Amino acid sequence: MRDHVIFAINGREHRAGGREIFTTLANWLRYVGPASAGPLTGTKIVCEEGDCGACTVLIRRSAQEEFVPVNACILSLCQLDGASIVTVEGIRMNAVQQSMIAHHGAQCGYCTPGFVVAMCGLFETCDRVTDKQVRDGLTGNLCRCTGYEPIIKAALAVDGKSMPKLRDVYREVPSARDAVRIDNFFAPTTIEDAVRFKSENPGCTILQGGTDVGVWINKRHFTAPAMLFLGKIAGLSELREKNEIVVGANVSLAAFEVFIRDRIPELYGILNIFGSPQIKYAGTLVGNIANGSPIGDTLPYLFVADAKLELTGTGGTRTVAVNSFYRGYKQFDLRADEIITRVFVPIVKDTVKLYKVSRRKDLDISAFTAAIRLRMNGRIEEARIAYGGVAPTVIRLPKTESFLKGKSPSLDVFERAGELARSEVKPISDVRGSADYRLQLAENILSKFWHEVSA
Repeated sequence: MRDHVIFAINGREHRAGGREIFTTLANWLRYVGPASAGPLTGTKIVCEEGDCGACTVLIRRSAQEEFVPVNACILSLCQLDGASIVTVEGIRMNAVQQSMIAHHGAQCGYCTPGFVVAMCGLFETCDRVTDKQVRDGLTGNLCRCTGYEPIIKAALAVDGKSMPKLRDVYREVPSARDAVRIDNFFAPTTIEDAVRFKSENPGCTILQGGTDVGVWINKRHFTAPAMLFLGKIAGLSELREKNEIVVGANVSLAAFEVFIRDRIPELYGILNIFGSPQIKYAGTLVGNIANGSPIGDTLPYLFVADAKLELTGTGGTRTVAVNSFYRGYKQFDLRADEIITRVFVPIVKDTVKLYKVSRRKDLDISAFTAAIRLRMNGRIEEARIAYGGVAPTVIRLPKTESFLKGKSPSLDVFERAGELARSEVKPISDVRGSADYRLQLAENILSKFWHEVSA
């Protein structure tokens, strides 16, 4: 067991130990940096929330993986054991940067390194990109000056064949398969060690992608009494289909999104606008579940599909339905020693529609979410409805479901169902929307569903 983490920056290996491991990668790069080179200030810090993309770097954790973009501002060094990272300095002048110059893709320049890094990530797996690939791939990078058009034109003009792939430039990935224990931080290699540590450390925070915890640390000065990282447990990277989709705790949202593209297209569509590539390559489905937000975007589908969670503790494993997992706001059917190790996601064959309402289409926190599932055979044989953003947790609507069962579908039926749904929820007003706005959404979304499925 080691008392330090090992990672590579632009091909050079580095070590960090002690309290330094809780430093964000962005701060470490800018204010400490590799011993041989000093601070690497190309990585910028703006939002420190994973929203703007100015801090984008590329990362891979094995020689079999491609380099993918992540936000360095919410990624701590303790999460990087065995990782190879490429910053804008490691990219050097290439076809992407030359195209950005030729198409005037920079004005003030503060966001430019993040755009260059994210754009280079696009060309790791192809030589040409489409307009949609560019717009999707750069969702997590914000620019206040250019209006984006010159940046998009720059990406479309790049010939990826004219520059080497970064996986060929930086072939080596640090060997770091053993466990790490530094003060109150533990990165075990087995689930048995993980649950034992959690049971012995009350209040332990599980850190995986860090897309929420990293923000807490930056904005709330959050300090956990103990921190547990699951990324080194190989068995938690399982992603397969066997009657249902089995998703391990380490599976990223990006990997899950690709896997369900043709299997669960409605949920794929939600994940497509769930967050930026940087967030989805770091965050996990299990993390979205464990966070317990009443506006978690994946939860409504999991509720109407009757997904199940595998919980592992010192006494073994048990399975809990996601519908009964939440007992209140941030309160769970989870014992002190237990960890969510897998999610079992059914592939629903019934009619299903998912909805996400937010101020922006991409990269925004929802004001309201919904999943509506119907099984029909002339009449509605069964209805399952889950809403988010209208209660302390995502909730099912049993009265509305019961009302719809057995009825012939019509606009009048769904308008009446909407009125009933409105009576089953108790939203609050906050920065994302008023209670009245959410009540109206709770009612109207059922009419919207009818118009969509009957068209």
